Amino acid sequence: MIRKYPIILILLLAATLRLWGLERGDTINDEVFYAFRAIGLLDFDAAEEQITPLEWHDPSPFADCAALLEASPADRDQLLEKLPQHCREERALKNLSAKGEGVPWWTYLSFHDHPPFVFWVQHLFIKVLGENPISFRLPSALLGVASVYLLYLVGYELFTKRVALISAAILAVTLNHVFISRTGMQESYVIFFILLPLLFFLKALRNDKFFIWLGISLGLGFLAKITVFILAPILTVYVLLFKREHLLNKRLWVGVGLAILLFSPVIIYNLKLYQDVGHFDFQFSYISGQRPEIWKVAPGKEVGSLSERLGNFSPRMLASNSWVFLGLFLGFLLVFLRGLVGNAVKTFHKYALLIFCLVFIFLLLMLIGPSFRFLAMSTPFLALGVALFLDVVYEKFLLGRRWLAYTALGLFLLFEVFYSVNNQILYYPYGPSPWFFAKVRYDNYNWGYNELEKFLNQEFKGKMPAYTFDLQYKFLEKMQSRALALARKKGFQPDPFLITYGGNIDDGAKLWILERRLVYQGWPMLKLDDYFDF
Repeated sequence: MIRKYPIILILLLAATLRLWGLERGDTINDEVFYAFRAIGLLDFDAAEEQITPLEWHDPSPFADCAALLEASPADRDQLLEKLPQHCREERALKNLSAKGEGVPWWTYLSFHDHPPFVFWVQHLFIKVLGENPISFRLPSALLGVASVYLLYLVGYELFTKRVALISAAILAVTLNHVFISRTGMQESYVIFFILLPLLFFLKALRNDKFFIWLGISLGLGFLAKITVFILAPILTVYVLLFKREHLLNKRLWVGVGLAILLFSPVIIYNLKLYQDVGHFDFQFSYISGQRPEIWKVAPGKEVGSLSERLGNFSPRMLASNSWVFLGLFLGFLLVFLRGLVGNAVKTFHKYALLIFCLVFIFLLLMLIGPSFRFLAMSTPFLALGVALFLDVVYEKFLLGRRWLAYTALGLFLLFEVFYSVNNQILYYPYGPSPWFFAKVRYDNYNWGYNELEKFLNQEFKGKMPAYTFDLQYKFLEKMQSRALALARKKGFQPDPFLITYGGNIDDGAKLWILERRLVYQGWPMLKLDDYFDF
């Protein structure tokens, strides 16, 4: 079996590292802000700096906005201080106050800061598995395993079966891909939807029917996250340099049309948003240079100057990958540069697509910042580079000593397994950093919030709130009413709980553990200071 089905063993290893203890690591990073909204497909998470069209159009604050318009200039400043933040932008105020028909249909086509696909997938898993970390992390883990197999297929198309197997084995165990596959963020989807179109692209160069599947996979990828658009320049440059004859292929343009069609919900959303308030969604407004008053604060966009991003790149690569993995990739770069000196045309043609992927992803990182999660996009291509380097070493030095080559590869993979387990699965790592674990483990740390979640689950089992608070928005009140009606239908017993909490709690954990129960279940809660004020 080992000789005949090595890829099956690799996938089993990949699945073990991604699924084992998947519930570990507290819900504190950005995965919470996706999962919270995915529960009800609700573009709202109580973040003051990221208010959404759902809030702008809600009838409750609309009434206040209308009152402001009707007020005399002398009273307007005083009223303004009491209004929701969205009322303070004059353009939005004038447009929305003239309508008043409530939340329009197009606001449900996308989310104000991201396309909808990841939210749709997490919503489905939450419906089946319940509101818990497993439900919103499991899709990432499954896509992470699938990406290992896709890298094997891409490596097979580009190079050899041996390179394909080695690269898949490396991706299965290397840290940054294990990390990103075990958290409910978008990058595991992004990696999957970069590798899948790449595979269809390579197949389409031999059989043009795959251009249709290329378009479909690209469209779904664009719906997952805007960064998947990095494939557009990668594939365009490759076609212009090496495969210009395909530019006249009708199936290629049918694929382009399908990609646009699948992405059309986001396009419609942005067109309607621009028509409504004069700017695009958070991401496209930032890309196009718009700085709407309504989003003065831009979370995730504080990436520093270009020199700071360049300076952060290498330290953060070391903080999210093992030093052995990065050292072997440097070996590939040396092999590539030496090949350019010897035979530039042949070397460049052989490695062109891989180099384009690495270069364009690097340029993207210089634009959006080299955070751990974004660096993970490069990991499959780093793994492919390491596999090519090991293949060259084998061909030149170890061809007659296969046992030594297998031993060296096995030791490397075992170290990567240990490094990933030490970072992402064990509660406390062994040894010093960065030799035995990397800084990225703190994005999946255990602070005790999971224990709080388990405690509240037990306390509220079979119960429903006897009393609820009035909420600011009509859409929240409707959601709360549905939750209470469902609880009564299930026979839950009313209980007069009031949750109070102090200020020393992580925002992500508070959103998932506490505010989730307020919005989706109706449980009343107050900050401790507010409780004492009352």
